[in-house]
Amino acid sequence: MTTDLSLLQESVVLLSGIAAGTINTVVGSGTLITFPTLLAFGVPPVTANVSNTLGLVPGSVSGAIGYREHLAGQKARILRLVGSTVIGSAIGATLLLVLPSSAFKAIVPVLILLGLTLVVLGPRLSAAAAARSAAAGQDTTPDAGWVPPAVLGAGIYGGYFGAAQGVIVLGIFGAGVHEPLQRQNAVKNVVVASSNTLAAVIFIFSGHMDWLIVALLAVGAALGGQIGARIGQRLPAPVLRAFIVVVGLTALVTFLT
Repeated sequence: MTTDLSLLQESVVLLSGIAAGTINTVVGSGTLITFPTLLAFGVPPVTANVSNTLGLVPGSVSGAIGYREHLAGQKARILRLVGSTVIGSAIGATLLLVLPSSAFKAIVPVLILLGLTLVVLGPRLSAAAAARSAAAGQDTTPDAGWVPPAVLGAGIYGGYFGAAQGVIVLGIFGAGVHEPLQRQNAVKNVVVASSNTLAAVIFIFSGHMDWLIVALLAVGAALGGQIGARIGQRLPAPVLRAFIVVVGLTALVTFLT
């Protein structure tokens, strides 16, 4: 299907894609820009959601490529977490097509708040885990066993809607993955890109896709992904963590109002 948009509206959609791609790469929640924009232009909610999911995939991939140097040595972790997130995403995308939107609305703020709490407490939790590993004579601190199931849960949410999925995933990593924040963010980009891609494949066959909107968002998000990668990698960990909290709180307020 195709929504009748003016040239100005198409330009705004493109710009919103750039903004979303930038924010998604640095932290997440870019959907909070694109989704309301599409609704404001009269795009039906389901069409806006599925078109947005596919349109932002190139931005996630672009951001992951921009962070590729921080992915070194994390192949096993990436494969494990991508496997979890695509299973969750498939479940979430299916739920979107069969359940009313009110089904998940109540839990979204709780998930965002939990993600933010984990982002803030992440350094302390990681330090405590590292101390336990050192006491046990281990050279490295393994990821917490609950991380893959938690990522699967975040994938369900991501496949269903996805706004602030990056914040939630970073919160999980902050508590259970013992790597510097920039390396966590690099893996987050791969995980979210995988989640969105799987959901998009399912949505393609739903009959709700608006391909013009997808194209506009895809071009914008791909550009934004590169911008976000350059910005994000230059931010010191405390600044990046503060930015994550600000974006997450904005997402929380948006959902509650």
